[in-house]
Amino acid sequence: MNLLLLHCRPGFEGEVCAEISEHAARLDISGYAKARPSSALAEFVCSEPDAPARLMKALRFSDLIFPRQWARGQYLALPERQRIEVLLEAMSDYPICGSVWLEVLDTNDGKELSTFCRKFEGPLRKALVQAGRLVEGGTGPRLLLTFISGREVFLGIAEAKNSALWPMGIPRLKFPRQAPSRSTLKLEEAWHHFIPREQWEQRLAPEMTAVDLGAAPGGWTWQLVKRDMRVIAVDNGPMAESLMDTGMVEHLQADGFVFRPRRPVDWMVCDIVEKPARNAALLETWIGEGLCREAVVNLKLPMKQRYAEVRRLLERIAQGLAERGVKASIGCKQLYHDREEVTCHLRRL
Repeated sequence: MNLLLLHCRPGFEGEVCAEISEHAARLDISGYAKARPSSALAEFVCSEPDAPARLMKALRFSDLIFPRQWARGQYLALPERQRIEVLLEAMSDYPICGSVWLEVLDTNDGKELSTFCRKFEGPLRKALVQAGRLVEGGTGPRLLLTFISGREVFLGIAEAKNSALWPMGIPRLKFPRQAPSRSTLKLEEAWHHFIPREQWEQRLAPEMTAVDLGAAPGGWTWQLVKRDMRVIAVDNGPMAESLMDTGMVEHLQADGFVFRPRRPVDWMVCDIVEKPARNAALLETWIGEGLCREAVVNLKLPMKQRYAEVRRLLERIAQGLAERGVKASIGCKQLYHDREEVTCHLRRL
């Protein structure tokens, strides 16, 4: 079991290869990364069979930027019939698992396999339980089956608490029809990823104050108002009338890069389309000067060297905060609802 498979957004396979290779080199784990363009997956081939397990144990999946899901394991060819029997035989040296997810890749071919997976999951789950390979809710790792086709699967495992929150790393969020734009899902997903659900009532509490920079028409403001926060929406463009009618929003027609609140707020969020270095500097300023306690800011990515640019910006933010004597947690992820961007979350400690 010397192979680590990583899901990603199509077109970002190179970024995943660069990221996992950097971590492996730092941990002195030998191997090489490879990927086909637009395949929505990357592989890290290790020199030693136990290396993928050591790599996954040394890293927190939630800290990785570009991978959506990961699993260590092997590819398995499946016959047209008796697929379950072949899977059970291949799992003879696998640990007993506590859950099972059937996954596909985020490609058109992968989406076509979704129907097959839904039909196959029930009989497979039943067979795994009967064979003693699955104890639902147990302490064992999660069995992750990534179907490449109906005849090929990656038979993988990962610790449930150190892998994606959702199958394939894709959250099942519904677009609220009342929201002014689909960008609202970016902020909702960011909260799911960066804030443990049991802390929402404390860190996303009613009567908190927030600033939304580049707010119009109000997709992110809608999420804040939904949590009963009072929002200063900063944008030269118009806000949705439905948001203004709530009485929870103050709309200021101003430059988001110049605006500063009269007093510190709980949250600052920003989805302004601008050079990533400028948004990163804005994020550092708001946290560094104590203008807010937590912030979510999107960084638009360049066309090339995207992972290197993100690392450089994160290091600059960390260095800038250290020079100010400010301690903060820094998180960064390419979320499912992101496109050519990553989402950064900072929390002043």
